[in-house]
Amino acid sequence: MAASTNQLTESTHAHGYDDYQRMAFFTDTSVCIGCKACEVACKEWNRNPVEGYNLTGNSYDNTGALGANTWRHVAFIEQDNKRITKAREEGAKLVSLGMPTIGTSPADASAPSAPADTTPPDTDTFRWLMSSDVCKHCTNAGCLDVCPTGALFRTEFGTVVVQDDVCNGCGTCVAGCPFGVIERREDGGVSLKANHVEAQEVPEHAGINVFKKLKQLRPQGPDHTPGETMPIKNLGVAQKCTMCYDRLKMGEQPACSKTCPTDSIQFGTYENMLSAAQERVAELHRQGQTEARLYGANGEDGVGGTGSIFLLLDSPEVYGLPPDPRVPTADLPAMAKTFAKAVGAMGVAVAASFLVGRGGK
Repeated sequence: MAASTNQLTESTHAHGYDDYQRMAFFTDTSVCIGCKACEVACKEWNRNPVEGYNLTGNSYDNTGALGANTWRHVAFIEQDNKRITKAREEGAKLVSLGMPTIGTSPADASAPSAPADTTPPDTDTFRWLMSSDVCKHCTNAGCLDVCPTGALFRTEFGTVVVQDDVCNGCGTCVAGCPFGVIERREDGGVSLKANHVEAQEVPEHAGINVFKKLKQLRPQGPDHTPGETMPIKNLGVAQKCTMCYDRLKMGEQPACSKTCPTDSIQFGTYENMLSAAQERVAELHRQGQTEARLYGANGEDGVGGTGSIFLLLDSPEVYGLPPDPRVPTADLPAMAKTFAKAVGAMGVAVAASFLVGRGGK
């Protein structure tokens, strides 16, 4: 367990399941071709709304970021020669610190190891970094910690899932996620959350008559009617990737990993995915791609490691990822102590001023 956790932070180690096997993603961005098959498969299987097909202006990106409607987001990052060179220089410094290994035998440890060849290949004048982002399914999940209704729970696969019929749409989990993954699905205004129904537009958001709006709710009907657009479900409810929990329960892999044509998105047990990630980054280092690094593979980071491990070819910030994510509840005990000290000091100051005031009379 990460050193930053406490009794308030939930962890996969306290899952309570008799039959438990943590599953995970390993996303190898070095072989991602940006086809967006994972985005389409995710939306199709989970029946997530389509944002539109207009490009955002960031290369060929049309979804922008993860959110309630986008559970897989493919980013396109264009880099010139200067940035490529800098990324490799930064990566070389990380390589020189030594990469952690697992399962090293005493014989291997005592044998002298040949220095790794970190000579970079011919630097291109331009490259695209393509990466399929997804919920991290953290070991210490901030969204789960702060949920007041128990709508978020840890599954027998180590994933974090929202129970749509329990979520009240308060949005506390949105602030609790250090990655900005989870969001509420709504129309931009105050909306009345109801189970398995879709609310019609109400022009005035101030002073809405709740009973009037309840009458405007209409059943969604069947999931799919040929030739008709399916209604949007779960308005006002927090939504994010479930790692296709329904598919996992049937022995299937998630839709995104099953669809990926280059095996950029791999799926398996956490132990196997962590091992595959470490082997892959070592292989790239041997090939001279010193910019390769792992993200989410450190069990001692601020979220205890993640169930979605990434191999990146530049710093996390380039991909829109926080360099040092931290579960918010880890700081609550220290904040409570500081608050108690402040209240105590204020009380002493008020008492002192009262006594001084009385003494001056």
